[in-house]
Amino acid sequence: MAPVAAQTGQLLARLLLVLTAVTGMVDAASYLALGHVFTANMTGNVVLLAFAAAGANGPSVSRSGAALAAFALGASMAGRIAARADDSRHKWTGIAFGIEAGLLWASMAVVFVAGADLTHHFASLYGTIALTGLAMGIRYATVLELQLPEVNPSVLTGTIAMLASGTHPRWTRGAAAVAMMFAGAAVGTYLLRHSAAAVFGLAGGISAACALAWFGLPRLHFARVVKAQNRVSRD
Repeated sequence: MAPVAAQTGQLLARLLLVLTAVTGMVDAASYLALGHVFTANMTGNVVLLAFAAAGANGPSVSRSGAALAAFALGASMAGRIAARADDSRHKWTGIAFGIEAGLLWASMAVVFVAGADLTHHFASLYGTIALTGLAMGIRYATVLELQLPEVNPSVLTGTIAMLASGTHPRWTRGAAAVAMMFAGAAVGTYLLRHSAAAVFGLAGGISAACALAWFGLPRLHFARVVKAQNRVSRD
């Protein structure tokens, strides 16, 4: 396999690691500032939805349901577009990362206008949940099409299980994904002391940088990139 394909696969994995930090930031802001709801981690969100349905204090059926619906809508749209993109899939992936950035910046604007406590502003609260959920759904479905099992920027359950069982293809990247999620959530929590808008603004900036970096990668067929990356993993 050509060295450029292997290099592209490595750069792709690094971009996904950076986006893993964005996931941590978004979930920190959504859970702590939007009223106990996850807009990136749908596994946790389903659990919160069950808590709310069973009458637990804190979680909300409407908030969790809105996040699930927005995420599903984003994933559905991105999945359909990616499936039809074929040779244009490289371009679509960069566009998807850019759309994520735009939606996160729109969330920043909504939060900034609403003020400190979003839970008292119905339209702003649900607007932010919808925008961030849509952004994360679009990204998740787009990343799935890349077929890179070493790094999943949205879910760590499988990564941690593979690390613990010794079956992860590249444990350094798996450990890095866990660290990046942790770091993103920690940074998001710290920035919330100042403003939730700052969290979404920084997250959007990072996503935009990833989009620009993606367009700088060689336009290779995804099968070649993935095959080269998997070969590197076995070496």
